[in-house]
Amino acid sequence: MAGLEDTEQPRGAARATAARWSPAIEDEHALKALELFGDPTEAEVPLPSRPESAATARRLAQVVVLRRWSLGPKLTEDTVLLVSELVGNAVRHTGARVFGLRMRRRPHWIRVEVRDPSRALPCLMPVRPLDLSGRGLFLVDKLSDRWGVDLLPRGKTTWFELRVSADRDPPRTG
Repeated sequence: MAGLEDTEQPRGAARATAARWSPAIEDEHALKALELFGDPTEAEVPLPSRPESAATARRLAQVVVLRRWSLGPKLTEDTVLLVSELVGNAVRHTGARVFGLRMRRRPHWIRVEVRDPSRALPCLMPVRPLDLSGRGLFLVDKLSDRWGVDLLPRGKTTWFELRVSADRDPPRTG
């Protein structure tokens, strides 16, 4: 998984991976990332295609979902994990120097887009229990409500959408 290299990954439920992530600890770093790189809800944020950019993308997603949109920790956790997976694919498989991150909100939905200059389509591979890699799109497929790829004249946008509902994740209070 992008940004979690050299970290032993738990086996079993996909959601266990994100359990170690703590919004409180990351909050200051997330606000700094927003200040340095820009707001992905206002315009596409260009990031260098390097493994360390996954951490920046996760922080941007966190601050947008928790602070800007005032959504709950479960939805934030899922968004952060899925952003990490899409960014990891863009960094590993496209040969790009830069990729773009964009986040949108409409009633009852959030959408996250990662744009890169490659027109090669991502491939959802079957996952076996002992596989050490190749789980990115599997997680996107399992945790998102919808996902897909839009081909562009120069490249593609890989996106996922998550439904915002009271039973999935109530808004934050306080």
